[in-house]
Amino acid sequence: MAFTIKVNDQTHSVDVDDDTPLLWVLRDVLGMTGTKFGCGLALCGACTVHVDGIATRSCVMPIDSIGESQITTIEAIGATAEGAKIQKAWLDREVVQCGYCQSGQIMSAAELLASNPNPTDADIDDAMSGNICRCGTYVRIREAIKQAAAS
Repeated sequence: MAFTIKVNDQTHSVDVDDDTPLLWVLRDVLGMTGTKFGCGLALCGACTVHVDGIATRSCVMPIDSIGESQITTIEAIGATAEGAKIQKAWLDREVVQCGYCQSGQIMSAAELLASNPNPTDADIDDAMSGNICRCGTYVRIREAIKQAAAS
């Protein structure tokens, strides 16, 4: 079935089954491999993208539920004010170890700052809950979010 979706301010036509997860449309059809597959059950956060500005797990979102929504992926988040601040702070604080979860972490952090420019530790914990980092860089993630909020 043919779908028209808006990703990173560009319109794309894709021909996929209506229950194809957005993650696989992004990665396999559009070649946007920054969004990662982790668990396939929306539990780890590696597949997080923004759907109309809301951090959303793309591994469980079927393409037929997208409609006219604007999708933003890690490839474009740096063009937003919050995304640029988060990406800079991630580098400054040397958050990344293996890097696998980082696109999802950054997408969740960018949504947090867009909705709450001065988050408390509790706000950060709540927003980042469910984004799993096997390397355990949670302390640096929190520091980077605080730095981005202060900039």
